[in-house]
Amino acid sequence: MKGQNLSLAGAATQFLAALSPEERERSQQELNRFIRWYGMERPIGELAAHEVANYAQRIEGSSANAMERLEPVRAFLAYARKEGLTQTNLAVHLRLKKGTPKSVSAKGQKRETVTLTKEGYQRLKEELSTLKLERPKIAQELSRAAADKDFHENFPLEAAKDRQGFIEARIRELEGILKLAVVAAAELDAAKVTQGSTVILHDLSSGEELRYTLVHPKEVDIAKGKISIASPTGKALLNRTRGEVVQVAAPAGMLRYRIERIEGSK
Repeated sequence: MKGQNLSLAGAATQFLAALSPEERERSQQELNRFIRWYGMERPIGELAAHEVANYAQRIEGSSANAMERLEPVRAFLAYARKEGLTQTNLAVHLRLKKGTPKSVSAKGQKRETVTLTKEGYQRLKEELSTLKLERPKIAQELSRAAADKDFHENFPLEAAKDRQGFIEARIRELEGILKLAVVAAAELDAAKVTQGSTVILHDLSSGEELRYTLVHPKEVDIAKGKISIASPTGKALLNRTRGEVVQVAAPAGMLRYRIERIEGSK
């Protein structure tokens, strides 16, 4: 769609123009941080759900008032969906964790492993490598911004510091995940649903066919049909077999799906 080719900066400008002067002043700083993080010229239609979720996690790890800081970004993403700039409301993925699970329950005990698909493990490794390559670039940006005595608040220096903080937090997170990661077996039993299985469902209400792959929460990518094994749908499907009907509680009511087919990971 034409609107989805609009840059993040262009979309943010439209959004801010629609606000009152007071709201604009409150929102601009955090929105500037958000669009700089993903690239001002990047088409807004290319923004993915997992990227928005990652942004929320980075804010959460670097700010005591994370909820307040995310509000302008959440409003912007809701606006983008309303105006047809994105296919889905990405604002729903901009949420904070209720609690951070501990990888070590007590001193001397083994760390909890993280089971990932082969594809997910490789994707996280590639993301880690890419972020590490960003370090020299960020250092140069910080050096240039610090040398410029004529910059406004929230602009080059602050943006570079924010981006550096986000990158370092994500690098630490990825290194921690990969250190504890165990790659799931390539061959899965197609007789029942397990982590890594791809499940074809028949929605008994709408007749629609749905295709989901069950993955660890760190691998979730809604745009690609990868849902968490910890989600309501994931929990309902685990260990079920072909032909079974499962029920999932949703805000709109109870959803009922029949498992048409189970495929192992590739």
